[in-house]
Amino acid sequence: MATSHAHAGLPAASAEPSHFFSLFSESAAIAQVEMKKLLRDPTELFTRAVQPTLWLVVFGQVFSRVRGIPTGNVSYLAFMTPGILAQSVLFAAIFYGIAVIWERDLGIIHKLLVSPAHRASFVLGKAISSGFRGAIQCLIIYILALALRIQINWRLLPIIGVFAGVALGSAIFATFSLIIACIVKSRERFMGIGQVLTMPLFFASNAIYPLALMPRWLRIVALVNPLTYLVDALRGLMIAGGQSTHSMAADFALLGAIFVILAAIAARLYPTLVR
Repeated sequence: MATSHAHAGLPAASAEPSHFFSLFSESAAIAQVEMKKLLRDPTELFTRAVQPTLWLVVFGQVFSRVRGIPTGNVSYLAFMTPGILAQSVLFAAIFYGIAVIWERDLGIIHKLLVSPAHRASFVLGKAISSGFRGAIQCLIIYILALALRIQINWRLLPIIGVFAGVALGSAIFATFSLIIACIVKSRERFMGIGQVLTMPLFFASNAIYPLALMPRWLRIVALVNPLTYLVDALRGLMIAGGQSTHSMAADFALLGAIFVILAAIAARLYPTLVR
């Protein structure tokens, strides 16, 4: 009898691992499809490199001459480099949802939703793909930093940490973009909301100036802005002599929690796109 009870419990015990395996395999398949789109049209990667180049080469060189911005023991150009990387990630990911609206109009989402795949795998797959795009942005910034002779931390573990942070940040803003797309369901409204959100998120963060320079009300806004914690983590990892305000564990834990919450919301809202 004990043996039969033990065998009876095996399917229940193995159901959970198989559930997670199928979720991740489906997410990987969605991410692979998304990355194939990027490889077929890589011009997006070159156009995305223009904006951070202008910020670092023009804006950074000019404001490096301003002595009133406290940046600690690093130059202003080095101080703003992680912020420009985070900005590139934000600007690339925040408009990710418009592709989902296009897919709905083409009938692709209807076909995906009638498949037996988990709804969460669509969100996770797109988040993984966005993380890959963010990693490419990261590579571009490292090349620019090398060309401009910025004091970068070239040790292996911090570089891996920077790429992990960029992938996580990109996944957060792409998932947030998916939520917006599920709510507004219109390309025109989505573009309007995306344009309204990008600049406030960027300027209400520590990307190009320290939190200490902000008025109190803006500092409070910055503390609830996920971009602030992404920049903080990148600054501590990426810049030689750079210091983060919070601990690295706190930054990554908070970013991870934000992603889990947004992914859960996006997975719940995703089927509403076709309604």
